[in-house]
Amino acid sequence: MTCCYNKTATIALALIVIFILILYVGKPSHASFTLEDEHKLGKEFYDKLKGKGLLLDDRKVTDYVNKIGQDLVDHSTSSPFTFTFSVIKSSGINAFATPGGYIYVYEGLIKLAEDESQLAGVLAHEIAHVQSRHIAESIEKSQKLGLATLVGILAGAFLGGGGEGSAAIATMTMATATSLNLKYTRENEEEADRKGMRYLTNTGYAGQGMLDFLKIMRRYEYFSDSIPSYFLTHPGTTERITYLDGLLHAVYKKRGMKSIIGGLNRIKTTLVLKEKDLNLSLKYFQNALKENPHDVDFLYGLAVIQGKMGYVHDSLNNFSRALQRSPHDEDILRDIGISYYKMGNSEDAIKYLRQAYSINNKNADTILYLGRAYELVNNYFSALDLYKKFQEDNPEDVTIYYNLAMTYGKINNPGESHYNFGIYFKKQNKLRSAIFHFKAALNYFPPETERGKSIQKEIDALNN
Repeated sequence: MTCCYNKTATIALALIVIFILILYVGKPSHASFTLEDEHKLGKEFYDKLKGKGLLLDDRKVTDYVNKIGQDLVDHSTSSPFTFTFSVIKSSGINAFATPGGYIYVYEGLIKLAEDESQLAGVLAHEIAHVQSRHIAESIEKSQKLGLATLVGILAGAFLGGGGEGSAAIATMTMATATSLNLKYTRENEEEADRKGMRYLTNTGYAGQGMLDFLKIMRRYEYFSDSIPSYFLTHPGTTERITYLDGLLHAVYKKRGMKSIIGGLNRIKTTLVLKEKDLNLSLKYFQNALKENPHDVDFLYGLAVIQGKMGYVHDSLNNFSRALQRSPHDEDILRDIGISYYKMGNSEDAIKYLRQAYSINNKNADTILYLGRAYELVNNYFSALDLYKKFQEDNPEDVTIYYNLAMTYGKINNPGESHYNFGIYFKKQNKLRSAIFHFKAALNYFPPETERGKSIQKEIDALNN
């Protein structure tokens, strides 16, 4: 498995940490870091990450992590916080907690986990850090650091040029952010392991998962050119392994489950399919299938990647094999349907996309491609219904207005066709074309009608 630390995400994270800490660390050194402070800091940190586009926007993945996390919280001690679990778009091997109950796990860490109990062990450990207020204590101790020092580091990170100097600034920035907020003492780690193990086993997971994943990350460190970023903020790995091993033998002897929610391999497949390097993704699935030759999730992922790389015959063959093992799998049905659509095989595209739609009629890709497939066979009214459904759920998507405009034209509805062309060109900032189509649309809608009024409003706004 190949995992590379995402430097852009790292630098952005560090900048956000420092920016927010400037707001909070500048308090008088005698002031305590209250629960209200924790809530505010955690929320501001979360909003900054989200605003910078660093959080993964994939409901399937985030729901999966959130289900595991909330189940663990339910089996932990009572807390004044409402926990939020998020996935950071980075192939780094890391997870961390911030004040206020915000837990973050990197894509790379999820892909490295071999079973659900291992991922749950990481989340349980981070939950324990929050419950123990380790981060809050660390911030309280760091309040003596001068504001001018922080501002200087921030300015250097923003204003530094390219090349080695910029890299040095980025390294210093991350190191400072780590020392300020995200680095725990060995005592912190032992307490988080002890509490986290209790949360993990109380939930029903195998406690061995926490120990096994720590060993996997340690092994990854030995065979990688880079140290997993997790170790930069979670010290004492060797001692932790020894401590957890003893804890399992002395206290947590009962065998738990490796999976409760289920579907980790599909989540890992989903993350790999988002990567830009198709060759790396291809190798990932090929290697995964060598270890798990009958795994339908990895077979499905291989089929998708082969299709993207133009290996159409191999792709369809592996899609068929995957469907034989999981005939009612929405993802497989949808993506084999999309493959047939791109090949121009509308009959098979409609066949598989309709099956996927019957399982889930809210998936955007299923709706869009089924509409396009209907359009290929001149079933314009069915296509139009699907396009309108897609547009309602995805109003910011630019291309759907083009699809709507073309389809309205094909069913001889020029008013709606011109109107949607107007929206399409407006969203592309081609204002002259937008005004032309809006004015053409007015010929088909009386000015006193709602549509006529809205079109005139669009024209007036574009002319001002």
